Amino acid sequence: MIDQFINFVIRPPRADYNPEQYLWEKEFTLAGRQFKRQDLELTNARGHKLRCSHYLPSPFPEKTPLPCVIYCHGNSGCRADANEAAVILLPSNITVFTLDFSGSGLSDGDYVSLGWHERDDLKIVVSYLRSERQISRIGLWGRSMGAVTSLLYGAEDPSIAGMVLDSAFSNLFDLMMELVDVYKIRLPKFTVKMAVQYMRRVIQKKAKFDIMDLNCLKVAPKTFIPALFGHASEDKFIQPHHSDLIFKSYAGDKNVIKFDGDHNSSRPQFYYDSVSIFFFNVLRPPQISSACSSKLEKYYDLGDLKVGAGMDESLLYEIITGIETESTNVPSSSSAAPRVLMTKPVSELVSEVAPLARLDPMLTRNIRPDSDEQSNSQDKPNGQSDECCSYTSSNRESWGRCSSLGGSDEESSAECTAANNGNQVTLDVLATPLKGTQQKSSGPPKEEKKKQKKQKKQKKRDSTTPKPKHEK
Repeated sequence: MIDQFINFVIRPPRADYNPEQYLWEKEFTLAGRQFKRQDLELTNARGHKLRCSHYLPSPFPEKTPLPCVIYCHGNSGCRADANEAAVILLPSNITVFTLDFSGSGLSDGDYVSLGWHERDDLKIVVSYLRSERQISRIGLWGRSMGAVTSLLYGAEDPSIAGMVLDSAFSNLFDLMMELVDVYKIRLPKFTVKMAVQYMRRVIQKKAKFDIMDLNCLKVAPKTFIPALFGHASEDKFIQPHHSDLIFKSYAGDKNVIKFDGDHNSSRPQFYYDSVSIFFFNVLRPPQISSACSSKLEKYYDLGDLKVGAGMDESLLYEIITGIETESTNVPSSSSAAPRVLMTKPVSELVSEVAPLARLDPMLTRNIRPDSDEQSNSQDKPNGQSDECCSYTSSNRESWGRCSSLGGSDEESSAECTAANNGNQVTLDVLATPLKGTQQKSSGPPKEEKKKQKKQKKQKKRDSTTPKPKHEK
């Protein structure tokens, strides 16, 4: 029983395959474009030869470096597991590098280490890609052991642009204790712990690493690379709470996706779509060719965007330009999917702006003479005003919501109610042009009125004879 657990950690079933049968062909066509598989060998620090493959466009674009995603397989996997990654990423001008870790597949080595020595293998691959002038940004995509490998290496190399971590375990010791319960091994707890300590010594002697050091919760708070976590909800081998623990302590920009299935089941299409969008954001590949544009159209679908008669074309151009800018210049720290900047159809957006455009220019310049913002917003073209769709500003709430602002010239004023510190205040807002306000008669000043009144009283006092009725 103990030997089985030791083999589970350091010597799981090893993939034995024919590269010409299980890998993509040397020259192949995908999404209407030509690609090639470039095989190579790298040597790690322990002297083991690593069999690798790099999927590239054929021919490679001149003077245009492309990003690369390194696929890291699981403990019983091999570089053939990266076939699905090639299908997803190559059409987006993202190259894919895959390898057999030491002790896996066709590479040298007798044991795997569930991420500990694989981290050094990954370092050799990254160094090789850095030396290639054809490669720009680098991303990591790991599954199970490969996810732990990516996380351990990412904590040491912050230059990695982004990581996809599928089914990573948080702590190897805790995972081994959980598997005792999953496989219903009826042994007392203290006996299990003693067995684990024995396994620890054997593994340390054979595979040259300590299982107690494999703890992703120690490196997650120190890692700031954007990361997308994924985990199957029915995974009994590495339960979903492992990803939850890592996600909670992870310091960088992060997102998590849960999906149906178990540890070894194929992933759903929406998960692959999310991975494709994530790498498109963090790696920023060059402009997508026309042959691949159909694949990305669903990610930038504008919905029910229809151009109506008489629509302001400058507004439509500004919105579409903003969407294109968001898709090409998204910051590398954001893990979120590209979003359409507009939440409403253009026709509805223009209808909200239209009432303000109907205001008389003379009126808008004289409602608040001391405010420069309002006059500036009217001077801008339709659809480019900073405040044209905002009715929440406290300085403009009283007149911005008044329905009579678009009324006729015959109306003299309209009452509009605004909230001020919880109290209702009634404001009179002019709804006529300025020339209408200039026709009002202006009465005498107050001081002149008082003077005339005083003279009348004095005159009445001095008069001794009553005036006739017709004079009154």
